[in-house]
Amino acid sequence: MDEILIRQASRLEDEFFAKQDAVLIEQRKKLLAMERTQAALTAVSGIQNEAVLKKLMELNIYPDLLATLILVPLVEVAWADGEIQDNERKAILAGASKIGMKQGSVDYTILEEWLKQSPPKSLLTAWIHYIEGLCESLAPVERENLKQNLLDQARSVAESAGGFLGLVSPISSKEKAILDQMTAAFAKGKA
Repeated sequence: MDEILIRQASRLEDEFFAKQDAVLIEQRKKLLAMERTQAALTAVSGIQNEAVLKKLMELNIYPDLLATLILVPLVEVAWADGEIQDNERKAILAGASKIGMKQGSVDYTILEEWLKQSPPKSLLTAWIHYIEGLCESLAPVERENLKQNLLDQARSVAESAGGFLGLVSPISSKEKAILDQMTAAFAKGKA
C-alpha cells in the first residue's frame, strides 16, 4: 500500500513540475519575443529609451507599422472634424508619396484603411510617444526639421478643406487642438 501511495505522490509531483515547467517555458518565449520586438523597434526607429519602446509595444506599435506612424498627424488632423474631405485625402496621399510610400505596399494599405475609417485614438498617443522617443536621438536641427516638415504637412491637410470664402480660418478649432498636441510632443521629446 505504501508503494502505491509513493508512486502516486511521485506521479502527482511530476505532473505539478511539468505544468510549472510549461508555464516557465511559455513566459520565457514571451520575454524573448518582447526583447526581439524591442530590439527591432530600436533598429528601425533609432529610439533607445526603454520606457518609450515599452509604451509603443503596449500600444501595439511594431516595426512594420513605424513607417506609417509618421503619417498619423495628417490622418488625425483630417479626422478631427469627424470625416475626411476629398481634398484632405488627396493631401494625405501626396504626403505619403513624398516619403516614398508606394501604392500596394503594406504601409499604403494601412494608410488607405485609416482614410476609410477613423483609426483608434490610441494611435495619436502612440505617435506622441514615438516622437518623444525619436526626438531624444535627434540633433536639435534634425528635430526642428522633422517638426517643421510634419506640422507643415498637417497644416496643409487642415487647410485643404478650408474655411468659407476666406472669411473663416481654414483650420478648425478641433484641427488646431491636434496640431497643438503635436507641437507639444516635439517639446517634450527634447533631450
